[in-house]
Amino acid sequence: MIYSAQVEVRTRGNSEMFDLTDQVQEIITKSGVREGIVCLFTPSSTSALTTIEYEDGALDDLRRALEQIAPQAAEYKHNLRWGDGNGHSHLRAALIGPSLTIPVNNHKMILGTWQQVLFIDFDVRPRQRNIVVQIVGNDV
Repeated sequence: MIYSAQVEVRTRGNSEMFDLTDQVQEIITKSGVREGIVCLFTPSSTSALTTIEYEDGALDDLRRALEQIAPQAAEYKHNLRWGDGNGHSHLRAALIGPSLTIPVNNHKMILGTWQQVLFIDFDVRPRQRNIVVQIVGNDV
């Protein structure tokens, strides 16, 4: 069985972070899939998906680490070519990645106690994002 849905997120950009755990779990419940996997994908080159403990300290640490790795104020050839100022956004998204796969057991995601599903929009302006959620499994 394959079940597909989307999570819509309206963002402000600039490394805004969203906990999608509850929304994804609702989709899994609605799908009826008991055992399988859920795959999330952001069809964007300036946003990413990962897991983290969704608390202010961990989120600030992640933002700081990404600023050290790919500083917004650095010179990027992408910015020189396109002039849109989001070269760092593309780099950060590429480093974290556009997809996430999580096992499903007994209608629930298998996540650690402090692990949540995190969506990050790195672009420099507000966006309407649609994250694809696809569940593959069985209902037995």
